[in-house]
Amino acid sequence: MGAADVVPGVSGGTIAFIVGIYDELIESIKSIDMASLKMLFTGKFRAFWKAVNGNFLVSLVLGICVSIFSLARLITMLLESYPVMVWSFFFGLIVASAWFVSKDIRQWNWKTVFSLLAGVVLAYWVTSATPASTPEALWFVFLCGLVAICAMILPGISGSFILVLMGKYAFIMEAVKGLDLPVLGVFALGAALGITSFARLLSYALRKFRAVTLAVLTGFMIGSLNKVWPWKVTLSTYLDSHGVEKPLMESNVLPDAFPWQAICLMAAGFFLVWGLERISMRRPAKEVRESL
Repeated sequence: MGAADVVPGVSGGTIAFIVGIYDELIESIKSIDMASLKMLFTGKFRAFWKAVNGNFLVSLVLGICVSIFSLARLITMLLESYPVMVWSFFFGLIVASAWFVSKDIRQWNWKTVFSLLAGVVLAYWVTSATPASTPEALWFVFLCGLVAICAMILPGISGSFILVLMGKYAFIMEAVKGLDLPVLGVFALGAALGITSFARLLSYALRKFRAVTLAVLTGFMIGSLNKVWPWKVTLSTYLDSHGVEKPLMESNVLPDAFPWQAICLMAAGFFLVWGLERISMRRPAKEVRESL
C-alpha cells in the first residue's frame, strides 16, 4: 500500500481491496473513536489495543512508512529524468485500477451509468481547471493531508494523485526526502483527522450505496487519465519558493517521444495490478492477511 500511495497512479485502497484486507482496514480505522481514545487516556492500554485492532494497524502503518520513505527519492528522480516513461507506467496503473473497481459493480442500471459519467465529467473538469501553482503555507499543507489521506482508503483513487491535482506532490516528496519535520508534522495532523472522519462516511456509502459509489470512483479514475497523459507541452510556467521554474499550464499532445517504450510501460502497469488480483483470487483472504 505504501508503494502504491507514493506514485500518483494506483491507490493503496485498491491494493487493500485486491489482497482482501479492505473491510478489516475500514473497520479498524472506524474503531478509533472517543470510546477507544478514552481507554487510551485512562490507562486501559490492553483494551484500547484490542478495540482498535492494534496489531493489524501498526503492522500496516509500519509497512506503509518504510515504503514511502524508501521510494520517495527514487520516484522524484525518475519523474524529473524520465517523465514520459514514468507517467506511462502510472497511466497503465490507473486504467487497471478503474477496470478492477468496476468489476465489483454487480448491477448496472441508469443510476450506476449516470454516476459513472458524472465521475468522468467531474474528474476531467478538475484535472483541466486545477492550476499547478498552489500555496506552500502550512494551512494548505494541512488541507492537502486532510484530503489526500481520504484517497488512500478509497479503492481506486490515489492519494498521491490528489496531491498532483492540488499542486503539492513534488513539494511533499521533497519534504519526505529532506525530512522537513514542520511540513511533515502538519501534513500528518491533517491526515490523522481526515482518515478517521472519512472512514465512517466511506463505510456508510459503500454499505448503503455500494454500486453507485464504486461507479463514481470508476468514473473519476477514467476522467483523471487526462492529468497523467504522458505527452504534454508546457503553456506557461511559474517560479516556486526555491526559485525553480515549474510548469503551470500544460496541454496534452499526440505521442512524440518513446512511443513503443511508453506502450510497454503502460502494459506493465496494467498487468501489475491484474497480476495482484489474480494472485489474491487463488488464496483465501485470511491466508493473505496472515502472510502480510
